[in-house]
Amino acid sequence: MNIDPLYIFVFAGLFSPGPNVILLTASGARFGFRPTLPHVLGVAAGVGVTSGLTGFGIGALLLAQPTLALALKLIAVAWIMWMAWKLFRSRSGPQAKTKDRPFTFIEAVLFQWVNPKVWAVALAASAGYSSGLSPSGEAIRLATAFSGINLFVCLFWSYAGSLLTYLLRTPQAWQIFTTVMALALAASAVMVFLS
Repeated sequence: MNIDPLYIFVFAGLFSPGPNVILLTASGARFGFRPTLPHVLGVAAGVGVTSGLTGFGIGALLLAQPTLALALKLIAVAWIMWMAWKLFRSRSGPQAKTKDRPFTFIEAVLFQWVNPKVWAVALAASAGYSSGLSPSGEAIRLATAFSGINLFVCLFWSYAGSLLTYLLRTPQAWQIFTTVMALALAASAVMVFLS
């Protein structure tokens, strides 16, 4: 049985830490696994759309238009830093009364369209693992590979986050956790300009 190398590449690219992994782990810990499911499904759908677009050559457009690529990076950095700030300021565990809530499905989908890690992995996959299909065939192949694999990746990280609540028993533990996650998220924003 042969496994398409695209699947291994996509798994490695999406499983490694980045904005989605950090946000889903934090959401699982703060809100629980079940309330995080719309966020999970939104990430899987949004990643599928983004990677599918690279099959149609949208990635080539980004590479050819540095101004458009810079605008995308600036939007991504602003959004990621805003989320990091919100996470940093949240000092509450899952039982606390708070106005915070997990991402909605739509918010998670929209974030994927400016998520620099998703674009980087999708561009590399479309360039390095093309199967010679038509643009629409390649778009469907990339979209289904990214969505399917990422669904399981997102389920893993959000569930792992929900298990962290058993370790985070004190307000100090929650403060350390949210601070570390917020700093990791902010660092991922800085990495946008280093790639």
